[in-house]
Amino acid sequence: MNDSSGRGVRSPRRRGRLDGPPATRWFTDEDVSREELAGIFEVARWTGSARNRQPWRLHTVRDAGLRAELSRRGDYALHLRGAPVVVLLALDRRWADAEFDGGRVAQVIMTAARAVGLGSCPATFFPEGNVERVTALAGFTEPWSVRTAIALGRPAVAPEGTSAVPTGRLPLERIWSGE
Repeated sequence: MNDSSGRGVRSPRRRGRLDGPPATRWFTDEDVSREELAGIFEVARWTGSARNRQPWRLHTVRDAGLRAELSRRGDYALHLRGAPVVVLLALDRRWADAEFDGGRVAQVIMTAARAVGLGSCPATFFPEGNVERVTALAGFTEPWSVRTAIALGRPAVAPEGTSAVPTGRLPLERIWSGE
């Protein structure tokens, strides 16, 4: 039996710290220390990449005005405004596989954050004009480009109401085929 909410049937082995909601969109005002960020980024810097190029650079934003600006640069980016820190992920666009490597390092950042009790949620910037603006705000130039942000902070209770973002998980049978 499957439960698309993600809270029903579990795999035979518990996933420990990986169980629970995959994204946090509401945060407390409590600061995320430089030491906490350094620990997360130390884990992330060991993420594998094609030919070990490590085609990513990280830029953090704490300023409330800049976080508000970032929150207006994507349709589902409003949570960036409320996070104490936003990590901007710049990728070297000279490489076709940089997007895949960027996804890997983003997931490692979010998993490492969860391991130290922080919540996280990614956001994507679009259209291209927004990508260019965010890239410039972070101080990057060609060939670097910022299309992804990760909100980090201590999870807060979500307000009552219906989310505009779909919830739950697809059943395993919908995402897995083959032998």
